[in-house]
Amino acid sequence: MLRKNDELTVEIERFGGEMGIAHLDGMTLFVQGALPGETVVARAQKVEKTHAFLKTLRVLMPSPDRAEPPCPYYEKCGGCTCQHMTYELSLQMKRERVRDALTRLGGIEIDVPPVIGMDDPWRYRNKTSLPVGGEKGKPLIGFYAPRSHRIVDVRSCLIAKEESDAAAEILRRWMEKFQVQPYDEITRRGLIRHSMSRVSREGKAMVVVIAATYPLPHEHELVAMLRTGLPGLTSVYVNVNKRGDNVILGLENHLLFGSERLQDTLCGMRYSLSPLSFFQVNPVQTEKLYQTAIEFAGLTGRELVADLYCGAGTISLLLAQHAARVVGIEVVPEAIRDAVENARMNGVFNAEFHAAAAENLLPQLVSQGLRPDVVVLDPPRKGCEEAVLAAIAEAAPDKVVYVSCDPATQARDAKYLCAHGYRVEKCQSVDMFCFTSHVETVLLLSKIKTSLHIDIDLDMTELDVTKAETKATYEEIKAYVLEHTGMKVSHLYIAQVKAKHGIIERDCYNKPKTDGNRVPQCPPEKEKAIEDALRHFQMIK
Repeated sequence: MLRKNDELTVEIERFGGEMGIAHLDGMTLFVQGALPGETVVARAQKVEKTHAFLKTLRVLMPSPDRAEPPCPYYEKCGGCTCQHMTYELSLQMKRERVRDALTRLGGIEIDVPPVIGMDDPWRYRNKTSLPVGGEKGKPLIGFYAPRSHRIVDVRSCLIAKEESDAAAEILRRWMEKFQVQPYDEITRRGLIRHSMSRVSREGKAMVVVIAATYPLPHEHELVAMLRTGLPGLTSVYVNVNKRGDNVILGLENHLLFGSERLQDTLCGMRYSLSPLSFFQVNPVQTEKLYQTAIEFAGLTGRELVADLYCGAGTISLLLAQHAARVVGIEVVPEAIRDAVENARMNGVFNAEFHAAAAENLLPQLVSQGLRPDVVVLDPPRKGCEEAVLAAIAEAAPDKVVYVSCDPATQARDAKYLCAHGYRVEKCQSVDMFCFTSHVETVLLLSKIKTSLHIDIDLDMTELDVTKAETKATYEEIKAYVLEHTGMKVSHLYIAQVKAKHGIIERDCYNKPKTDGNRVPQCPPEKEKAIEDALRHFQMIK
């Protein structure tokens, strides 16, 4: 029986996300730092009934695709997770992840072409946010260690712009020189919380110091040091964040030096960015991603396009060049203000923007007669709310172009649309976040032009499922979800989903102990994943 801290030799069969997958006596092993085809010695770090997490200690038989991580912080930092493999293998891993999600979660069989990679996959991030901690006189500025909030002090990040490294180093020297107190997220005392920088394609930099209060001590000296050390400096901000959670930016900004906004370019258009603006972090790959989305949309100049989750209007303005009219919807008011300003700055007059939640506004607009020819989606990682998908199905556009940073939620949403009159025609992934496990994917879904539908009703009781087959354990359900989606789910979430389907009828065993505390509710993407597991174990239809 496998126990925590046990060491064992395993043969890696395939990828599970960026981790290697092996099996031992029916147990699934997720092995960090191992590649398919390798034989490694690994130590068990966490052991459950049906699965375990291990960390590679030694590689006995290396893969020809194994690489020496060039980053000196690789073993400690929780940022990049794929530097131990060649860049080419990382692209193959992401392709497999997309294919697996579409097949297993979406029930979609389609050709998944190779992921579009970068010619030079280093120093691509135009925005970097670094947590600040440590002690007065000895600040730590870097990234969190894996699965923790322990800061790894980093002097240079190989996927960030050099200007971001320089800005963080200047902030460090300023804090040391003037004995400025770092923020402690446990005691909620101290001043400096994060260092953030934006760098344009022209090398111009906006530096944002996130602090618990304002003004800063010796802020004029900080500005002077930044101006001396960063020749391309255009502005310095202090952003005030008094929250007690993990949100990085607050809503209060104070300009200490320079221009209010940073100017940048994307796909031949200019964008004006504030500290709070959303802008893709990899401009080289963003252009490839957006060009793919435009190609999939196949616009002729006559179409009405709805751009949902439009952010600062980056895709909207490109769509407007090829469409009759574009309607953009975004829940963040600041992003909509950016979108309106970006449209004005680029002379785009056939795009309109609405500050509202897509799940609230789109159904309302559709009920009022909005019938877009094309819908473009670029939702957050959690995917689309069902109200959005239902409104799209009701509006029945000819095409839906779905851009996503999470293959699992994208596959889930595509499955819904396919059940409501669409089919997936094309797929293309783009490597936006090199040497991480993340990948951006564009799907093209087309409306099925037919009035012929065949409904099939299968009575599961005829399959004579035994009582034992209908009762998988919580650990078995957790392991299934993890292996097939890469998501971790809690006992509480599983209980909530089982209760929803009438499998259990009892009060929550993990209620808050004090009045006023709320029981966390299972997110939609995890609910769908748990339901897929329950179907696999024949616990629901």
